[in-house]
Amino acid sequence: MKTITKLFATTLTAFALLTTTNLKAQTTGATESTTTGSGMAFKIGAGVNYGIFPDRSEMDYGYGADVKLQYDLSPFVAVTASGGYTRLKWKGSPLKFEFIPLLGGVRVFPIERMYLATELGSGLAIKEGANMNFIYTGGLGYEWKNGLDLGVKYEGYVNNSASDLYFMKTGQFNLRLAYNFKL
Repeated sequence: MKTITKLFATTLTAFALLTTTNLKAQTTGATESTTTGSGMAFKIGAGVNYGIFPDRSEMDYGYGADVKLQYDLSPFVAVTASGGYTRLKWKGSPLKFEFIPLLGGVRVFPIERMYLATELGSGLAIKEGANMNFIYTGGLGYEWKNGLDLGVKYEGYVNNSASDLYFMKTGQFNLRLAYNFKL
């Protein structure tokens, strides 16, 4: 677990260094767009993610893949919708919890190409007898001009107590690496 924590911390440090090297001062009266050029664009991204849970959680780690659709409303705000596959692993047990996360959210770009993001949605359990869970996220990331997207977030889960695979409210710190295609 310590190795995973060190890897996560190293990745966060590298991310912070990469994003701060491209900062520019704002100028008054500037009319140029900071994200897409016109401020109105569709993007579709495919990504993979890996997360670790806090020590107090009954989960150990999680991983998955997703497809995210993004519509830029303006150079500073975008709405997102995503779906994918996630697998969570219980600590000290061969049990796993698999589900399809369906999320909708908002990205705000306070600095050129750097975003703050939040999403809400539901996880559709794959195993029979398991019920849906509520998912909420919050994080930050950076979109490079070449399409690369790197983000970190906290992803929280509230499970349905009637589920055969019931777990307490928990959450993971998640790293997502994706590539976005402009449509």
